[in-house]
Amino acid sequence: MFHFHQLLRHVSGLHHHTTLQHALKAQQQQRRQFGSGAREQLRRVLVVSKLTRLEFEKIREEQLSDECLEQKIRDRGTDYDALKYYHHLHKDVERQVVRSFQQHGIEVQVVNRITIHKDALQWADLIVPIGGDGTFLLAAGRASPFFLSNGKKTPVVGFNSDPRRSEGRLMLPKQYSVQVDEAVRRIIAQDFRWMHRSRIRTTLVGAATTERPSPMDLHEFHSQPVEHQEVMSTAPNGKSRILPYLALNEVFIGEMLSARVSHLHLRIDSSDVTTKTKSSGLCVSTGTGSTSWLTSMNRLSTNNVKDLLAIVRKRTGQTGSPLDTIDPESVSQEYNDNLVFAPDDPRLCYSIREQICVGVWPNPKGLESRGFAKEIFVKSRCVDASLVIDGSIAYNFNDGARALLEVYPEDSLLTIDMDD
Repeated sequence: MFHFHQLLRHVSGLHHHTTLQHALKAQQQQRRQFGSGAREQLRRVLVVSKLTRLEFEKIREEQLSDECLEQKIRDRGTDYDALKYYHHLHKDVERQVVRSFQQHGIEVQVVNRITIHKDALQWADLIVPIGGDGTFLLAAGRASPFFLSNGKKTPVVGFNSDPRRSEGRLMLPKQYSVQVDEAVRRIIAQDFRWMHRSRIRTTLVGAATTERPSPMDLHEFHSQPVEHQEVMSTAPNGKSRILPYLALNEVFIGEMLSARVSHLHLRIDSSDVTTKTKSSGLCVSTGTGSTSWLTSMNRLSTNNVKDLLAIVRKRTGQTGSPLDTIDPESVSQEYNDNLVFAPDDPRLCYSIREQICVGVWPNPKGLESRGFAKEIFVKSRCVDASLVIDGSIAYNFNDGARALLEVYPEDSLLTIDMDD
């Protein structure tokens, strides 16, 4: 038997605050990158550009001319015209954003998923991802103070480059994809509300953490090792290690092969009970991430509500009852809306994906498949598993690996709200 709670308290001395919400509010008042002289302070903007599919194809087939690449793409049945259209659509918005900041005398650098690096991030006063939520998560992950190792909290503000196809919940409202100059004017004039989004800090626990894990970027167009050396934070005795990337949406832990069962041991908050689980993996979400994978994983469909109402009618033997007046669609909508919680909420919401609840599993009984927590300890009994941060940065997390997931106010992401 292992003792997560005692081990981590002894090893790293990390103490979870019971007044996280108050501390977070204090952080919001204290940390501002733009003060009363916003125009003078905002001098450098780093644009993080989406890596379009067409750009990826050109990088992958760099030896081909544009004409040969086009023919190769068409030959495999891919719509080249669509790739080209959406590439230019994104680049048009990118050019507008760059030009608008430059017209205000602000220096701009442009990077993408491949060229982004720590020096550029440390240089910037403001980080501006242009694309969709995936690009925002990329920028936010690299804006971690543990990654930058300079204690700087740089604001991240995103533009949705394809508002018709992309929801872009993390980006500015969709009208600013067209009204770029107005958005930039408001940013410089501080005509917005500051907001903080809670993020998940992941600490690897135990002797195995002395071996630096090598993370991978799992992006659909560009899987590669990511910059991680010299930014790992280590406890004095080397028995725990804080990962440099903070999760804005969620941390997922499970087998990489989705058909394989994930064996995980979980300890919630300060409980002395360790629960052995079998499932398709564990998703631990922030309030920001609650609109994404967490909701998809726990969504209640209209048909589910209809089936439940039919069971209740059958059990009660009533016809023409008030149950007949209930609209299943509105019930499912209300249930799904209630899965979402505030982006600055200091709690974690865990969801055990497709938990096996037969026979002796879970052991012991009683752990709900979804719930809130302040901190979560996880021990792996998996064969080929990963700990994945925001669906992108993946660390090996195989048998014996242990991790602590927490939220700290000082780790929150600084961004803005221009939802009038």
